[in-house]
Amino acid sequence: MDDGDDVVYIFDTTLRDGEQSPGASLNTDEKLEVARQLERLGVDVIEAGFPVTSPDDLRAVSLIAQEIKGSTICGLARAVSGDIDAAWEALQTSVAPPRIHTFISSSDIHLQHQMRMTRQQALEAAVGAVQRAKSYVQDVEFSPMDATRSDPAFVYQMLQAVIKAGATTINIPDTVGYATPTEFGALIEGIFENVPNIGQAVVSAHCHNDLGMATANSLAGVRAGARQVECTINGLGERAGNAALEEIVMAISTRRDFFDLRTNVDTTQIYPTSRLVSHLTGFAVQRNKAIVGANAFAHEAGIHQDGVLKERTTYEIMDATSIGLVKSRLVLGKHSGRHALRVRLAELGYHLDPDELDRAFARFKEVADKKKEVDDRDLRAIVEDELWVAPEIYKLEHVQVSCGDHSVPTATVRIRTPRDEVQADANLGTGPVDAVYRAINRVINVPNELIEFSVKAVTEGIDAIGEVTIRIRSGRRVFSGHGASTDIIVASARAYMNALNKLVAYQREREGKAEASTLP
Repeated sequence: MDDGDDVVYIFDTTLRDGEQSPGASLNTDEKLEVARQLERLGVDVIEAGFPVTSPDDLRAVSLIAQEIKGSTICGLARAVSGDIDAAWEALQTSVAPPRIHTFISSSDIHLQHQMRMTRQQALEAAVGAVQRAKSYVQDVEFSPMDATRSDPAFVYQMLQAVIKAGATTINIPDTVGYATPTEFGALIEGIFENVPNIGQAVVSAHCHNDLGMATANSLAGVRAGARQVECTINGLGERAGNAALEEIVMAISTRRDFFDLRTNVDTTQIYPTSRLVSHLTGFAVQRNKAIVGANAFAHEAGIHQDGVLKERTTYEIMDATSIGLVKSRLVLGKHSGRHALRVRLAELGYHLDPDELDRAFARFKEVADKKKEVDDRDLRAIVEDELWVAPEIYKLEHVQVSCGDHSVPTATVRIRTPRDEVQADANLGTGPVDAVYRAINRVINVPNELIEFSVKAVTEGIDAIGEVTIRIRSGRRVFSGHGASTDIIVASARAYMNALNKLVAYQREREGKAEASTLP
């Protein structure tokens, strides 16, 4: 980790705060995949989870801590002994020096109405939590939750006390996205002016986007002296989300003349990371999203097109290659070989092992037989659909649909079961996708509710690959599914199977733990 005076540390909380977005829950394997990509991205700290919340979260944090070497792995804990002990249990085998991040509210509205505590009790709990965390790790972060709606004098008092107790990072959260940039910058300035021992800690900003100002507030904090920003990929997070990592990093990089600062992030990994998180969470990136949206480097107005053709910088303040968007120098089609595909995927940031390349190549050939040319967007869809999927407990082997404006939609499916048996069934529906899902349900009888279905074209043209993203609910859990194909019905079936396999895997894991708990 480069810790020069001009470095702003990037603390990524996609796996903790980002995963708290309703419907964005990830399984352990998916969390590991995201953590590996965050390490490639070069983030300084990965907040891998909230270990006390569930055995699954504790296990995921532990596995990430055991594997990731290039980033500090952090576990979140309330200012409660049991939380801090759980965080240490998850982090104790970390290969890199770990961090425990503990927090308690500092605002009167939280203390009075939620926590039923006095300021003095909160102060004592904060100090005790930092001391307990410090007994386990050297790197301790503390957050006064809802700091922007707190009495600044009490925030200063609390920060001085926890730094004295051993906190090495002081994080200032705009927990409900209430502050404006001027207010948030002033709060950070006030901390530097009124906390005598603030020089012994790194000051951090953690801003939510309820009023659309998370990035602006975070950067105002940086201008005021904060040297860590807590953010998420694609701005994921509770409610309206968090400050978007890609926006923070590219603002500092693009406007180095203004900030005179830098980060340790490899910006060429931003776009691949955005795609991975979007795919695994099922949260699509809006087309006009800053930095990583499909329109971020697109120009339709004639005057803009003319300017860009003559000189890119007339209307582009960033080079698309700087975030990992590269223009293909190879035209891939049905006659292209495995080597050409491997080279192109490597240029796009996908480094596949031989088995993964075999699977991707088979899907590539399948698509290339139906399309004259396969462009980068097609390749990304192929890799993501083929490799970033849940384990195939049930495998869809065949789907066939009959429909029309004067017929009843009918679907037939053939599915390979966990016992390696092939079962076929059929059903009717209000439309072809409904018929397919009803037929699948006759084979995989797992109750669930379809709560979201979206479809989009990856590329232009009538032969475009279609991407389908769905969400299903079972009890209080939501599972996302993703599928891609030039046939939108097939893509829909794959997406549903993907979500069902996640649901079945989750149920099996729960059943296994329940059985283990009853053993003598």
